[in-house]
Amino acid sequence: MSVKAPGTRWYNAVWRWHFYAGMLCVPFVLWLATTGCIYAWRPQIEAWIDRPYDSLVPTATRATPEAIAAAAVRAVPGSRLHKYELPQSDRSAVRVLVGAKGGDRRVYVDPYRLRVLEVVVEEDRPMQLVSHLHGELLAGAWGSYLVEIAACWAVVMILTGLYLWWPRGRSGLAGILYPRLSGGRRLFWRDLHAVTGIWVSLLALFLISTGLPWAKAWGSYFKEIRTATGTLDGPVDWTIGGRKPADEPMLGDHAEHMGMTMPHHGYRAGELNRAVAAATRLDFAPPVLVSPPGKEARGWTIASDAADRPLRAQAVVDGATGAVLARKDFAQRYWIDRAVGYGIATHEGQLFGIANQALITATALMLMTLSVSGGVLWWRRRPSGRLGAPMVLSRPRFGGALIAMIVTLGLAMPLFGVSLLMVLAIEHGLARRPSAARWLGLRMLKE
Repeated sequence: MSVKAPGTRWYNAVWRWHFYAGMLCVPFVLWLATTGCIYAWRPQIEAWIDRPYDSLVPTATRATPEAIAAAAVRAVPGSRLHKYELPQSDRSAVRVLVGAKGGDRRVYVDPYRLRVLEVVVEEDRPMQLVSHLHGELLAGAWGSYLVEIAACWAVVMILTGLYLWWPRGRSGLAGILYPRLSGGRRLFWRDLHAVTGIWVSLLALFLISTGLPWAKAWGSYFKEIRTATGTLDGPVDWTIGGRKPADEPMLGDHAEHMGMTMPHHGYRAGELNRAVAAATRLDFAPPVLVSPPGKEARGWTIASDAADRPLRAQAVVDGATGAVLARKDFAQRYWIDRAVGYGIATHEGQLFGIANQALITATALMLMTLSVSGGVLWWRRRPSGRLGAPMVLSRPRFGGALIAMIVTLGLAMPLFGVSLLMVLAIEHGLARRPSAARWLGLRMLKE
């Protein structure tokens, strides 16, 4: 496809689809950028929220893990131990997750005085709420579908934006890599939109691609492809559609997937104490979770739930002896899982410390700027009584390269393919209604 000058049918056709993509995804981009920016600072926010439970005064005696777990279970009648988190300092309360009707509870226990300091519904914790707002709009699977569709159209918005931004017969970098500040408001907003778009485009595409494994449809699609190709290496280390994967053993017949909730059963006296001692010797990256055996498993699971996912590891220990039965580090996972793990850690702002968090924050701010400036441009130029979509000049010819690119995007992102067909069908139908066609900037197209 040859590059045409602005004003031709190709330019207007691309501009129109850029407009459609923006109308579909900009509200979601603003939402995801805001919630994602907050979530990137999760470690600092959670440390601030939990600060009352990490400033205890140690005493000469400390209760055993089993006594601490028993206190947590008593605090939630009818509950059962799910996970025991190793405290990160001598001044920290022990976090114990217990399963009860209505979901897990996080119980904060003073290990010196066996006092229950707080009981919190796990899903009601602030950063859990932000995570659900970000990934599924608090609407479950349907919310995940909407977020995924918006992400797919954001890819279209970025690709078409790059085509529109591409310099054609212009000299200098003004208006291309930095905005012109002396050309009036219209030029300023145009340049701010275009320049921000070029700087954020690659980062945005990275965030979209690393976020898709969480999405309900794409994550399940990805899992099915891996199953069919024999590249699935146990349960995945991320939630899909806001829900944890089904319970599956990860280390032979012994372990559960880290972070999953399994139906834990009773255990013999002394086993938790030995499992915690073994977990301490393993020296995994915190937070370290100790989980009792599931329905079929016989060993205790020790799992690092570190925010920096490449630091994660798992082990299974014998509760009777404390011996390590199996261990699996991040480096031993299948290469696809490692690649996704690195991507997710970067997406969450946790791979390379505060610099990663700052990069995610800057990306979120640029996406907000891109969305707001696009909205201002649309509002300033929209004709009275019309939507303001770029006019359809004529039907451009679709070359093989363009068709191949659209098909590839449709196969790579199935919800994009489905939603694209829906948009085309809606546009085709409205084009035959004169009032709707005028409002949308359409006209009757002739073959």
